[in-house]
Amino acid sequence: MALENGEWIMRGLSWDNPYRIRTWQELVDWVDEVGFLPLFKNEIDGFSAEEHTSNLYWWSGNPEQDPWEWRKFIARSGRVAYGKFFGKKAGFISKAWFPHFANWRRDGYDFDSRWDEELASVRQKHIMDQFTAQDEWYSFALKRQAGFGKGGDKNFEGTVTDLQMYSYLLIRDFRQRLNKQGQPYGWPVSVYTTPESLWGYEHISSAYSVAPERSKELVYQQVQANFPAATQAALHAVLGWDK
Repeated sequence: MALENGEWIMRGLSWDNPYRIRTWQELVDWVDEVGFLPLFKNEIDGFSAEEHTSNLYWWSGNPEQDPWEWRKFIARSGRVAYGKFFGKKAGFISKAWFPHFANWRRDGYDFDSRWDEELASVRQKHIMDQFTAQDEWYSFALKRQAGFGKGGDKNFEGTVTDLQMYSYLLIRDFRQRLNKQGQPYGWPVSVYTTPESLWGYEHISSAYSVAPERSKELVYQQVQANFPAATQAALHAVLGWDK
């Protein structure tokens, strides 16, 4: 996705290209194959959902053809993780590769351990504490319950994004709010959960015996194996994170 002459341009495949991804299920299958996939074009050629789908239906609202709508179905399916994992931008990670991603990004710390070592902020703690009470939170409810907003903590969106970059949170779904009669209304909003709630602590922690730096190397190698033109500089630009 690029801004040219005041217009957003999508870089995708032609409608008739036999390699074009045609459904959200096909996109999930490809994420399972390559392990990691940002949503939008970046410094690594081909390393995005954007470049392998048609540019004709983005933001059309067509659930059959719009990749922006597909992300809702993919998050809801729970087959792969969806969140802001790549340079604070959205993308997907397979279930098989998430343990190494988490081991690297967490640097071997569960969130409680990170807090005990004084490596987490108070704002991060306020948000993560809410997931001890329930597994999923609408974004607006999490913001309110964690004490953000008028007269409270600032930068809710930035804090939630950082927690996704650390791999402590992901986006589990997009849902409409419910009115007092239990009827949905308005635009769908993000629903957050922890990877442990999605796939279980045993799976998420299964790479904890590996040195975090080694997990990082494995992640980089996996991406480069599927996108061999990626340089170390490009890999760091897309995957790296200066905490």
